Amino acid sequence: MLPPWLSSLFFALWLVSLVQGSALTTAIGANERLCFYADVDKAGEKIGFYFAVQSGGSFDIDYEVRDPNDKVLLDGLRERQGDYVFTANTVGEYSFCFENDMSTLTEKLVDFDIMVESEPRREASAKPGQVADHTSALEESIFRLNGLLMSIKRMQRYFHTREARGFSIVKSIQNRLFWYAVLESLGVIAMAVFQVYILQTFFTKTGRRYKV
Repeated sequence: MLPPWLSSLFFALWLVSLVQGSALTTAIGANERLCFYADVDKAGEKIGFYFAVQSGGSFDIDYEVRDPNDKVLLDGLRERQGDYVFTANTVGEYSFCFENDMSTLTEKLVDFDIMVESEPRREASAKPGQVADHTSALEESIFRLNGLLMSIKRMQRYFHTREARGFSIVKSIQNRLFWYAVLESLGVIAMAVFQVYILQTFFTKTGRRYKV
């Protein structure tokens, strides 16, 4: 019989091996539609889907999730971000599509994560006893740590999104201030040239003469 700590270690490794995910960042141009796909090997697996618009326009995007039978499972219009978990009842390829149809010029930067995992189910030990109780306690700790790690991951996503959006807003304001300063400088120069031209007309022979 394996020691309880070794059994728990194998259980933790098995739990990690059940999770398959991909965290990506993609740019979606104006009037563009991009789709990504995830395979489900057996019915009953859990699919986690997260996305957040990092920059571009009003930080919104249209999205759509379809199952292998082309049935719409999730959809939304002008959403800034979303975090969903649902059960895959059909084996096959699931599609996750983003569409930037509302923008005619602005490109959107989207950070998203697609995760496919099998829901672990703990089975009662065939030989109850002190070792089984100890193993069960370790399994409970593993599940609790897994939940805490997921909470930390969501919090990191939240702060990452806030930081990216804040940087995008600051950059947009900086560009506006730059062009405003350029236009203001051109206006001052044009006004100075116009005033010089007006003054020259007072002292030239062809200009009008005014009595003071």
